[in-house]
Amino acid sequence: MCTSHDHPQGEAAQAGAGRRSFLRATALLGAAATAGVALPTAAEASSGRRPDPESRRFTLAVMPDTQYLFDGPSINPAPIEASLRYLLEHGGESDENIVFLSHLGDLTQNGAAEEFAAISKAFGILDRRGVGYSVLAGNHDIRSSTDDQRGATPYLDAFGPQRFEDKPTFGGASADGYNTYHLFRAAGREWLVLALDWRLSAKGYAWAKDVIAAHPKAPVILTTHELVVDDDELSSYGQQLWDRLVDEHDQIFLTLNGHYWPARRATRKNAAGNDVHLHLTNYQNRYFGGAAMIRLYHFDLDRDVIDVETVSPWILGRAKKDLNELERQEMELSGDADRFSVDIDFAARFEGFDPVPVRPARPASQLLVRGTAAYWRFDSAVSGTVRDLSGNGNDLTVVSVGGGTLGWSADHHPDQPGHGSLEFTGYKSPLKGAYLQTVGGAPLNSATFKDGYTIEAFFRLPADWDPDHNAWAGVVSRRGTGGAAGKTADDPDEPLATLSLSNDREPQWAMRPLNQEGIATNWGQETPLKTWTHLAVVNDGRHTTLYVDGCPVVRNPKASATGITSVGEPWLLGGYTYADKIDQILHGRLGDVRIVSRALPVSSFMTH
Repeated sequence: MCTSHDHPQGEAAQAGAGRRSFLRATALLGAAATAGVALPTAAEASSGRRPDPESRRFTLAVMPDTQYLFDGPSINPAPIEASLRYLLEHGGESDENIVFLSHLGDLTQNGAAEEFAAISKAFGILDRRGVGYSVLAGNHDIRSSTDDQRGATPYLDAFGPQRFEDKPTFGGASADGYNTYHLFRAAGREWLVLALDWRLSAKGYAWAKDVIAAHPKAPVILTTHELVVDDDELSSYGQQLWDRLVDEHDQIFLTLNGHYWPARRATRKNAAGNDVHLHLTNYQNRYFGGAAMIRLYHFDLDRDVIDVETVSPWILGRAKKDLNELERQEMELSGDADRFSVDIDFAARFEGFDPVPVRPARPASQLLVRGTAAYWRFDSAVSGTVRDLSGNGNDLTVVSVGGGTLGWSADHHPDQPGHGSLEFTGYKSPLKGAYLQTVGGAPLNSATFKDGYTIEAFFRLPADWDPDHNAWAGVVSRRGTGGAAGKTADDPDEPLATLSLSNDREPQWAMRPLNQEGIATNWGQETPLKTWTHLAVVNDGRHTTLYVDGCPVVRNPKASATGITSVGEPWLLGGYTYADKIDQILHGRLGDVRIVSRALPVSSFMTH
């Protein structure tokens, strides 16, 4: 920034005085950072781990305005060298996995050749290691009254397309050289970074649209010098960028810019109705011209979140020395605009241009592993009997309570073999709903599974699930009581086996093993609403383990448990009995259910 009218917000104080200690491996930088950081040696250039392009956790690094570090006779490359070295040293670490760096413009204060020579030398740290990065021209790097058709400049001499041609992440540049695009691989897919000039011409807009069109499935991160000016507010040029480029291109999900201060954020719906996250990051007004602070965007596609933090590796590298209060405050920023998380359902957000392929249904024959005792799936509405696809005769019939019925839905767990589910609408008081019960004489009714078993089921609870009316319904259960079996320890009226959901939506496997009088219980954690969950109970003939979505739960008892006690009564899907009378009915959707007369490894669950 060059004049005060460019930052109407002024020098706002950093929100939030509290700071947490930033415990990183600062020894990588060391006290040498105070006097500048040496370029990597040949040995350093060949050492260190590369980022993992398949990991679903990765980091995009962002560096805003560094102009005050390269200002005529006041040139101090130490902070930026420290930041670049930090990226090299931490790039391959599993918790960082830094895949790319984007500089947001105003590399220099005056756009002079000697300033560019100094910052060009600093970026040689990355060049020598072949690390991917992008830069773009800010208003201080060129004559601010011009657009990307301005012709030759010291910026173009230092950071024109020729600098990036040998980098594997470089995609190409506009004919004028001021706009570039870059491709990096992370989380098993290709991502595109558009690095756009201070001011786009008509040709620049056309080029950017062509680049996006040529990569129709790539999520796009747009970087430019000016866009957001304040919370939920774009500058006049930023509005132009939105109207002419961002709004109509759904692939652009994140924009990053500098220029103004302090840091701000905005979120807007694009023409497709999807959120676009627009972030302003700039710290040139802070200690040491921002000290080449870096913003780290930690993508986590399993958690559907981007965790953002802002740090100064240069100050971190001096942490072994006695820092003053100002330096301690600037080492890591913790204001709401500097440390935050962005929730993004990546699959849903990118579905419009790159839908996730639906896993096809698998034939029932593929699920009939050795020892399959029963297998039920609901590919269509239930009318009469539900056949046991194992061929063992454990068919199901519908039992209605209070006039309740079973519905059908095409909704299903994404890894469920069958593409359908039954809709249970159980209600406690007065009791109403419908459930399924094995037919009389079904072999399953008398099975005791003394050599082990695996019981699997997919279920989904709706948003209106109410513990007062829906808790303790059975997903899969066995009729008969402990008292009827002569096992009177604990509550003799409890069923012989039930995989139920507590009032806190915790799955509970409670049953009477053959080798003990009392009830053995496995507990899982609270399961979410409106989300498909896979449950598996596995017994190896000695111990029982409950799995939720393929992960063993913490409350798995160590006591010996062999088999399941039986008095010859039916099994239920969606029902729970007490004193051998129906007491509760499931409220939710139930997908495929399979019972196998042996312990299965996780790799053999129906989700695989």
